[in-house]
Amino acid sequence: MHPKELRIEDYTYKLPDEKIAQFPKEERDSSKLLVYEKGILCEDVYRNISEYLPADSLVVFNQTKVVQVRLLFQKPTGASIEIFCLEPDERYLDMQTAMTQKGEVYWRCLVGGANKWKKDTLLFLEDDALGITLEAHLVERHEAVFLIHLKWSDSSINFAEVLQSIGKVPLPPYLHREMQNEDKERYQTIYAKEEGSVAAPTAGLHFTEHIFKEFEAKDIQQAFLILHVGAGTFKQVKSEKIGEHEMHAEWIEISFSFLEKLMDKVDEVVAVGTTSMRSLESLYWLGLKLYHGMPIDWEGNAISQWDPYELKADIDVKTSLQCVLNWMKVQQLEKLITRTQILIAPAYQLKIVKALVTNFHQPNSTLLLLVAALVGDDWKEIYDYALNHDFRFLSYGDGCLIKVK
Repeated sequence: MHPKELRIEDYTYKLPDEKIAQFPKEERDSSKLLVYEKGILCEDVYRNISEYLPADSLVVFNQTKVVQVRLLFQKPTGASIEIFCLEPDERYLDMQTAMTQKGEVYWRCLVGGANKWKKDTLLFLEDDALGITLEAHLVERHEAVFLIHLKWSDSSINFAEVLQSIGKVPLPPYLHREMQNEDKERYQTIYAKEEGSVAAPTAGLHFTEHIFKEFEAKDIQQAFLILHVGAGTFKQVKSEKIGEHEMHAEWIEISFSFLEKLMDKVDEVVAVGTTSMRSLESLYWLGLKLYHGMPIDWEGNAISQWDPYELKADIDVKTSLQCVLNWMKVQQLEKLITRTQILIAPAYQLKIVKALVTNFHQPNSTLLLLVAALVGDDWKEIYDYALNHDFRFLSYGDGCLIKVK
């Protein structure tokens, strides 16, 4: 069955509020870990995850960094207006270019209290730490998303620095609480590097230096890519069938050296998080398109949500990855930057990933569809077990290791 015909009501479950973790565990790697392999479940803690991975594994992490993208403005009348920075305007070629803009930037945003903000009214926000005034001008509206021109008074300061000083951590909406100081550290992986996400790649929140040392002792390799997580990751499927749902697109960055490492370890790839998995699987389809000389929208979405179901997968993984490497050589690129809209749902055939480390996801979500693509109807068994054995759900919750090889 084409995933367009899937009904979202078949991928839902009852999630009581008390099962949603409101705060992280005191120690990252003390979170519970549910291990699934060939229909069998067992539980442990993340601290021991290396015991469940073979020595020749390549564990792939998403090293995107969460940006403090919530900007709280107040009008002279006292009305509050929140600007939530989603993604840069398309005039910028990539996330890094947009984040390093100085003096001004154009950004696509959600606006809380938009009905209180007239288009010709400027908003101002003072920041004593940087000694700047941030100015917001509403340029235009596209349905629920606004194009905002943000301008600040010191042109030697870039946008990343502005957000770091004046913004607030974008906690997921289901936490129903205000940001606390510990969130600045805990809603960030310890290996986060490249700023650009509005949500954390939460499967990685459980990893610690202790785990990495255990990996080294067992000769488990690590590699890092980037997918900048967008707010669409929280978007539930509202349509009856998946075919009516538009998958969100996100920026990925893949280095030449990462691809070389992946080529050497392609038979034992473990993805940490759905974002790593989506990036890895996108690489196969990208190589397939290059192999066949298909047109690729590098500045838009290089991989669309239906590509995996409408293209014939007639080459192996190494051939596909070699095509990407060859293309990068010709283009003299050390890093490939584009966007993927890939939707991984039941009927999808895995190309690269052999195991997935992931948290427990919301009902009616594309993330739950991704899990179901790996294990079929066993996703219900996994989630029933977690619900009945005191596992904590969603971003600050526990997680699972799903082995499909």
